[in-house]
Amino acid sequence: MPAHDSEPDSPCVAVCSTLFDDICRGCGRTVMEVSEWVTMTPEQKRAVWVRIRAEGYPRREG
Repeated sequence: MPAHDSEPDSPCVAVCSTLFDDICRGCGRTVMEVSEWVTMTPEQKRAVWVRIRAEGYPRREG
């Protein structure tokens, strides 16, 4: 889950691409995490946020 209330609920940056693997190159979530995001609990979302931030996501171009 976002670290600050001003951050969006979703890490999506509208750069969706899972062409070569199961990880979106824009937000760092797996295909399953993207598809299940709306039904995840706040704790599950928080765990995803922690992991993707540690991996350098979400990546915003520009």
